[in-house]
Amino acid sequence: MAFLTEEDRRYTTPEDICAHVGDEYAKFMGAIVPPIFQNSLFVRPNGGNGLPADLSYSYTRSANPTIEVAERKIAALEGADGALCFSSGMGAISSAILHFVRANCHIVLVDTAYACTLGFVKEYLHGRFNMEYTLVNGGSVEEISAAIRPDTRLIYLESPSSLVFRMQDLEAIAALARAKGIGTVIDNSYATPLYQQPLRHGIDIVCHTASKYLGGHSDIVAGVLAARREIIESIQNYERAWLGSSMDPHQASLLTRGLRTLTVRVPQHAANAEKVAAWLEACPKIRQVFYPGSKTYAQNELFHKYMKRATGLLSFVPAGTREDAMRFAARLHCFQNGCSWGGFESLCLPLGGDEASRAAGRPDNLVRMYVGLENVDTLIADIEQAAGILPDA
Repeated sequence: MAFLTEEDRRYTTPEDICAHVGDEYAKFMGAIVPPIFQNSLFVRPNGGNGLPADLSYSYTRSANPTIEVAERKIAALEGADGALCFSSGMGAISSAILHFVRANCHIVLVDTAYACTLGFVKEYLHGRFNMEYTLVNGGSVEEISAAIRPDTRLIYLESPSSLVFRMQDLEAIAALARAKGIGTVIDNSYATPLYQQPLRHGIDIVCHTASKYLGGHSDIVAGVLAARREIIESIQNYERAWLGSSMDPHQASLLTRGLRTLTVRVPQHAANAEKVAAWLEACPKIRQVFYPGSKTYAQNELFHKYMKRATGLLSFVPAGTREDAMRFAARLHCFQNGCSWGGFESLCLPLGGDEASRAAGRPDNLVRMYVGLENVDTLIADIEQAAGILPDA
């Protein structure tokens, strides 16, 4: 099981956790980089059941030593008892949701959550199994309280949420849910455990799309959950085992490699994005910038209560039409057009213009920008030349 050991708990800073937790040099014959156990099963001596606990693996779908290295690092970073790695972010998210829901139950979730999360609840759980749901803005605890019904089993949060980066009052929502026996899940991919730790504020399960910052190199698709012991044990034995969404050992080794540089990479993304956001706010061709680290951010009080810093993802509304926004993006050279984020490379993607976006209050000409690790002056010069085709705001 991927739970923290007493040895793991000796490491308390993010830098030390990323460098050493879970590596167990003695267990792995002194290897500074843990080996990849790229095998499906583990055998025992004939007639013997008395192997020590660290040799009690049976099948990689349930547990694997290579995967557990990454799990223990992430658990320590989030302040959790343990963590579980999955083959994708949606594998983790759907398992967390399924842990709490039951037939004919009701779910409350923020309306600007990741599109696939919304689709899983709306199209799959509601469409196929008649589970009811209520979408909320999330900015008001009172709104969430009013949405709760006697059959509510889960409140699903994403703070800051996708595209427009709305935050929720985690502590107040967790207390509300706990008093009513309702589970809470949050997607913490944007903030990373470096800049926000929702479990410390009472949230039950933290999810990450580990393809993003935790992996950091745009070469894995992965997910992870962190929680207290009883939740991790249950999901390991049921949702992850039965749905078959365990992480592959090679994938886990790449995730561990990415984690080792997390405390170096994420602050650089943040520093670059802060400068890009400031430039965009001063640009006469930009109407609005959505960035939690900005002085003009609408929820500054919540930001300073829960987050240490914003990271590298932001969005903005350029002057002009949706077509102008698309022309702007097409003129960029350093920023590539891509749907993901969290790697080393800068990305830009025009979004909005569909019914779901309008229902969630997103402008038709919204542009999402991910600020990578390139030289920030190069990035700003690229934005400036592309913005030349835009009208003044």
